[in-house]
Amino acid sequence: MHVTESPILNGLNESQKRAVTTITGPLMIVAGPGTGKTLTIIRRIAYLICCQGVHPEHILAVTFTNRAAREMRERTENLLREQARNIFIGTVHLLG
Repeated sequence: MHVTESPILNGLNESQKRAVTTITGPLMIVAGPGTGKTLTIIRRIAYLICCQGVHPEHILAVTFTNRAAREMRERTENLLREQARNIFIGTVHLLG
């Protein structure tokens, strides 16, 4: 399947698609509330696992609040099911 045909990219705008499919170097996502940051991050995780062959246990997703971490975990599990089990998704405080 060609990357542009991946269902992981469905419903994303061009900026979000670029963020999801950028695999080299650091990436910072900065946007206002309700603009799809969490969606983009979840899809990026899925893209790395499903399209790039990254092992789930090699992914670290860090946020600031327990609520945000819980939402990210739930959305990742809904998208990736069993593959989401070994992804670390938590707060800065939990990581520290």
